[in-house]
Amino acid sequence: MTARIYRPAPNAMQSGRGKSKTWVLVHEPASAREIEPLMGYTATSDTQIQVRLSFDTLEEAEAYARTNGIPYSVQPPHSSIPKRSSYPDNFRFDRKSPWTH
Repeated sequence: MTARIYRPAPNAMQSGRGKSKTWVLVHEPASAREIEPLMGYTATSDTQIQVRLSFDTLEEAEAYARTNGIPYSVQPPHSSIPKRSSYPDNFRFDRKSPWTH
């Protein structure tokens, strides 16, 4: 069973950087989910997918995986490109479409 180490992307609904500064180690599912016949819920017998570990640095996450003998893969962090806009640009005379309410 392999683990995935990644740094989550910032929340698209907020402007803050919240939980995007830590590295996360999650286990890949070892078995597929099944539908229980009584209630119709999806269930699995794999308990490792419930474990989600957070680390401050990538090196700490890799060291943890190596010391516990967990094979892992590292995904590069997401890089966001800020879109710069200026409020006065809304009222420029050379706009392609007129600004209205």
